[in-house]
Amino acid sequence: MQTKENRVVSFRSYSKDINEQYIGLLWKKLAFGFFIFLPLCLVFIFSLSVGSLELSITEIIEGLLSRTNGEFGHVIWNIRLARAVAASIAGAGLAVTGAIIQNVLKNPLASPFTIGISQGAAFGAAFAIIVLGAGQTHMTGNEMVTVKNPYIITSSAFLGSLLSVAFILSLSYLKRVSPESIILAGVALSAFFGAATMFLQYFASDIQVAATVFWTFGDIGKAGWKENLLMLFAFLLPFVYFVSIRWDLNALQWGDETAQSLGVGVHRLRILSMILCSAVVAVITSFLGIIGFVGLISPHIIRLIIGGDYRFLIPYSAFFGALFLLVSDIIARTIMAPVVLPVGIITSFAGVPMFLYLLIKMRGT
Repeated sequence: MQTKENRVVSFRSYSKDINEQYIGLLWKKLAFGFFIFLPLCLVFIFSLSVGSLELSITEIIEGLLSRTNGEFGHVIWNIRLARAVAASIAGAGLAVTGAIIQNVLKNPLASPFTIGISQGAAFGAAFAIIVLGAGQTHMTGNEMVTVKNPYIITSSAFLGSLLSVAFILSLSYLKRVSPESIILAGVALSAFFGAATMFLQYFASDIQVAATVFWTFGDIGKAGWKENLLMLFAFLLPFVYFVSIRWDLNALQWGDETAQSLGVGVHRLRILSMILCSAVVAVITSFLGIIGFVGLISPHIIRLIIGGDYRFLIPYSAFFGALFLLVSDIIARTIMAPVVLPVGIITSFAGVPMFLYLLIKMRGT
């Protein structure tokens, strides 16, 4: 029979082992952050060399240093660097919103694309372009539509995304529907907003129809430095908020009752998080169009590697989302070169298998 002193020594030894294991696990997760950030930087630099004009590392550095004066400055600063920054911001924003939405809705299949938020934002942006005249259509150049007033388009996209959020939250609160039903509701919302967009296009001119169809494909090349700054601002504020409530998000994974017992304002957190996610998706969609499945793939890949701790899941999802969209954009520019495909096509091809895998996994549990 153990004495009191022996039990105390055993407990201290056990606590020390647990503490060492916990610290070791933290260091492994921090190291993983470095190993995902490093390829992100390398792919970012590589993306600057991809295009009709192939550039070496020396020429990229020359272009970055010379900006407008050098031979490669215009190509680097005004085209490729702006495109790479847009892909990084959009990928990070969509990935983080996907991770948050999956938590607050308790649905692993949820993402801005699968529950209709992106489609609602796209309808709002199309309404602003066609009805409110926020987009100036033309037949020349690389783009079919030039945004005259991005604030009107962004505001309309935000209102459209809020319609989706209000509907999904109403189902979640009032009817207590299953996760599968939430996705079916998202499919219905996507069909509704698609029909509403086609209704607008029916009364639009041929050029406006072509412009909105091209715009909804999802193309990183639409963004310039002004759009990048607006997307960065729209992403950073919600990102800081989500990082600040990381422990609340961890508690929410154990259920609403457990989170409330720990002092978490569940209803306020859920509504505010969904509104902030809508704002991020609306800004990205209003500038780049619909880019699907980034918010579904990225958080799940990170969860498979490091688990569901939101202290790490939020920043690492941002890293992986940026990496994923950068790689997708490189593929879109090279797979049928010199033709540049919309990046939304590439992400959809990658996202459908993941969606089906998660659906089958949910059915099996």
